Amino acid sequence: MLQLRPNCECCNRDLPADSAEALICSFECTFCRDCADQRLQGTCPNCGGELLPRPRRPADKLQRYPASGERVHVPGGCPQTVESRGASNA
Repeated sequence: MLQLRPNCECCNRDLPADSAEALICSFECTFCRDCADQRLQGTCPNCGGELLPRPRRPADKLQRYPASGERVHVPGGCPQTVESRGASNA
């Protein structure tokens, strides 16, 4: 069953189970739309897989099969985009 992690691995933003802003890879690594689009260009930094919208579990099923409470956060956050790395070196 899909884990439905509660936060973005990069910025630690809360991503409730019903959030349309959560994206995942096939290993369930979870990122907010902002990090996925602006920093990761739609690619998981952990496995290299594509990031797609996370399915939302129906409310009645969440009661029986709740979302995970385990937060996964990379202390350094997301890798910087190529554009922002270039700007910081200038």
